Amino acid sequence: MIELKKNAKYALVIPTSMGIRLTPENGQPFHCSDTFKLQATSAESNVGSVSSYLGLPVHILTAFVKDSPVSRIIKNNLGHRGMSYEGPEFEQGSPWGHRHQINMADSGAGSRGPRVANDRAGEVGRELSADDFDLGRIFGEEGAQLVHLSGLIGALSPKTSQLCLDIARKAKQHGTKVAFDLNHRATFWKGREKELRETFREIASLTDILIGNEEDFQLCLGVEGPEAGGKGIAEKIDGFKAMIGRVQDEFPDASVYATTLREVESANLHHWGGIVNCGDDWEVINPRPIGVVDRIGGGDGFVGGLLYGILQGWPIDKCSQFGWASGALAATLLTDYGQPADEEQVWSIWEGNARVRR
Repeated sequence: MIELKKNAKYALVIPTSMGIRLTPENGQPFHCSDTFKLQATSAESNVGSVSSYLGLPVHILTAFVKDSPVSRIIKNNLGHRGMSYEGPEFEQGSPWGHRHQINMADSGAGSRGPRVANDRAGEVGRELSADDFDLGRIFGEEGAQLVHLSGLIGALSPKTSQLCLDIARKAKQHGTKVAFDLNHRATFWKGREKELRETFREIASLTDILIGNEEDFQLCLGVEGPEAGGKGIAEKIDGFKAMIGRVQDEFPDASVYATTLREVESANLHHWGGIVNCGDDWEVINPRPIGVVDRIGGGDGFVGGLLYGILQGWPIDKCSQFGWASGALAATLLTDYGQPADEEQVWSIWEGNARVRR
């Protein structure tokens, strides 16, 4: 497995642009609802939640709008999750100035699929750059075992693309391992395809743990996806393994490669699996049925559980199983991040044990 830095202050360091999510009650569509759950969110902090709820030190690098009540909600939420944080506070500037993103998420129900709309105009996190952080202190003096990067913060703006590249370089310089979840979003890439492809390929070349689905590997890195064939995901496993083999050929310095597998039967019933490779070891989790309250954040839960296992020094099969179960856990929650009570709760999901515990 991966040899991690010892005596580091942080298990995980994560750059992100935090925002808020609005979700209608009782699985109703957004456009015909008038009562919503509000929560602080970001894909990257979702990943860190598995480790922070299980007691590991997670440090968030982000931006805030000065004196904003939304910023206060975000800070309180990160504290509640057991995460430390730092980052610049930008003046709002005017009513048309900086603010935090708003994620409007309909969870779907039954035969009605989820719909998600993002309002990211004026998003304060787009202004982040390496100059906003003392990366020498964070990675050199304090130390981190892993840094987690996502394609969402990586593609948010030219500044954040450079931030992720600078963080990856500094992390490698100080012996911190780099995890990169490609997370392609077509709307973020529009008009920047060539620039982002080059940046993502350079980050991937510095990465120790490289994660993505078939579209991510194709659209972010230009790696050929799995061959078509078979009606279900389970029948395409060999194609997905071949795709990971092509990723290995192009980015051989990584130690772990992973992809999730998902088939949607209804909004509330998915078939969930994954493939993880480490050297000569393959862990293939054939898709298994899971109940879904809200699918958003399931992939982040998988990554969070996988990284937690790596931080614990587990063998790759155990890391993969914990990742699968952490993703399944997140899909049962109204938040879009996993909040495990303890490791046993996650392992019970893996074992298929949903009996009451008294």
